[in-house]
Amino acid sequence: MVLIRFPAAFLRLLLLGGSFRLSLGSSGGPVPLVIWHGMGDSCCNPESMGYIKKIVEEKIPGIYVLSLQIGDNLIEDVENSFLMNVNDQVKLVCSILAKDPKLQGGYNAMGFSQGGQFLRAVVQRCPSPPMLNLISVGGQHQGVFGLPHCPGESSHLCDWIRKMLDLGAYTQAVQERLVQAQYWHDPLNEEEYRKKSLFLADINQEQCINQTYKKNLMSLKKFVMVKFLNDTMVDPPASEWFGYYRSGQDKETIPLKETSLYTEDRLGLKEMDQAGKLVYLGAKGDHLHFSKDWFFKNILPFLQ
Repeated sequence: MVLIRFPAAFLRLLLLGGSFRLSLGSSGGPVPLVIWHGMGDSCCNPESMGYIKKIVEEKIPGIYVLSLQIGDNLIEDVENSFLMNVNDQVKLVCSILAKDPKLQGGYNAMGFSQGGQFLRAVVQRCPSPPMLNLISVGGQHQGVFGLPHCPGESSHLCDWIRKMLDLGAYTQAVQERLVQAQYWHDPLNEEEYRKKSLFLADINQEQCINQTYKKNLMSLKKFVMVKFLNDTMVDPPASEWFGYYRSGQDKETIPLKETSLYTEDRLGLKEMDQAGKLVYLGAKGDHLHFSKDWFFKNILPFLQ
């Protein structure tokens, strides 16, 4: 067993043997795949997203895999995962997808960590070309209320991020400049979160009900959510399955089905759940730690 460490994004894969029978799409060829990396990572690091792209291409010959680069180079890609307005990132990605001729018949999407909720924003806001399946690997769909293990614990950037969040996550300056502030969800101050969150409160229908968001999300064939069962990076881990802290405190978490987002069905998640479109997967290990065998067994069947 060999442990591969994914720097920056802390993504590790245990390289274990595995097998997978390839299934082709109805067109006779594999459905394209779009990947969005997480915080502190880049599109093409050979030890992280580049590796994911490689093993998918090996297992599904002929598949077109687009690993999104946000910026003109890899350095900008990493920096933008901390410092570029998320709404601008989503708008940029929608433009990239719309212009790619290989995606016009539809595509599957796989987001790692914050890339999971960013791709959900893509399907809600940009239905063309159509996203078929969305796979969120450790995405924080109800946001976070802490950054216990910011990639690069000793880095000045992580220290700066914490200081900005402490000074005021919902101030205009911090909201506009800091990616993580835009999915910061303070359960002790829900009203301020709903009013001032530039990104998460919008895509979670906290500010108003956008029927187009609901319709577009419900168009997915499957919405797959992977939760890491020993996650020490995401606070709270329940957010990876769309759960969160019960409002007014930061100790007790509740599952998606007990949230008002589900009971009021503002996003269509209740209807999707009843139709069998929501898939909850658990992976033993810390944030973004999973085996190659686990990936082949649990994720590849949705990449068809």
